[in-house]
Amino acid sequence: MTAPALTTTTAALLVSADGHYLLHLRDANKNICSAGQWSLPGGHPEPGESLDDTIARELMEEAGLHIPGLVPFAVVENTDADDRPTSRGQVYIGTWDGDPALLPLTEGIMLRFTDVEQIPYLTMDPGTTAVIRLHQEGPSPDGAAPDALPVLRLRDAGTKTVPNVIGVHLYLERDGKILLGLRHSNSAYAPLKHHFLAGHCERESAIACLIREAQEEAGLVIKAEDVELVHAVHLVDAPGAQPRLQLVFRARTWQGEPQVLEPDKCVSWSWWPADTLPEPTVAYTRAAIDGIRHGRLYTELGWA
Repeated sequence: MTAPALTTTTAALLVSADGHYLLHLRDANKNICSAGQWSLPGGHPEPGESLDDTIARELMEEAGLHIPGLVPFAVVENTDADDRPTSRGQVYIGTWDGDPALLPLTEGIMLRFTDVEQIPYLTMDPGTTAVIRLHQEGPSPDGAAPDALPVLRLRDAGTKTVPNVIGVHLYLERDGKILLGLRHSNSAYAPLKHHFLAGHCERESAIACLIREAQEEAGLVIKAEDVELVHAVHLVDAPGAQPRLQLVFRARTWQGEPQVLEPDKCVSWSWWPADTLPEPTVAYTRAAIDGIRHGRLYTELGWA
């Protein structure tokens, strides 16, 4: 059997003085690696170019960044179903404390500093997640030789069990109108789009998550006995992205009026007629509302 072609890439793990990581949101709906996912800036070497020169060039071309003192940190190796390497990426590490919003980004959607606690809630490139986890586990090497770098081996997502993220959403209807929030322009997910009150399950049941998020995000008090599951959306945002199961619960009764308690995530709450939802609204939010109105319990989105 012929061995798969081995591609080589570079990437940079840039860490601020306060321990935040500079992440790059890649374009979605394109035939590129990690489409629609948060990853590390970097790229492929040109013919005859060293990896050290490659990462320096890519940072400058993509974002106008010149980072002195970059050193090799780790190697990310992807394998196929037979555990044979298909690609290797050398990751460099360095420090930077500038403002990502001021960078002249030429590729992808945006650059932003991200706290490690936010990582589980983002659609992340698996290699980036593994590199950040390695960095969290201990001190980085000081210019280690390439053959002495730790190697992070990642098997193709199609050949192993893939965890699905569980999202919980609140469906409130009053006088024929549905409660939606307008997400902040700097939100990591769906900026400037309308969306359910929602959150990710932590170490808790889905209904416990719903009750907590309703209180934290909008000051609404909901009781478990007043909640029912009305729709589920199983979706994948892009090829290779982590699958997500979005559970939508209706609260038949509640206490309080919606308040903006997390202004960095949501800037307003409004009631919208079900047949004239605002633009833009998150696609799976629309799909769930349509399913609820037509008595369907389940929708799939993004699966080929």
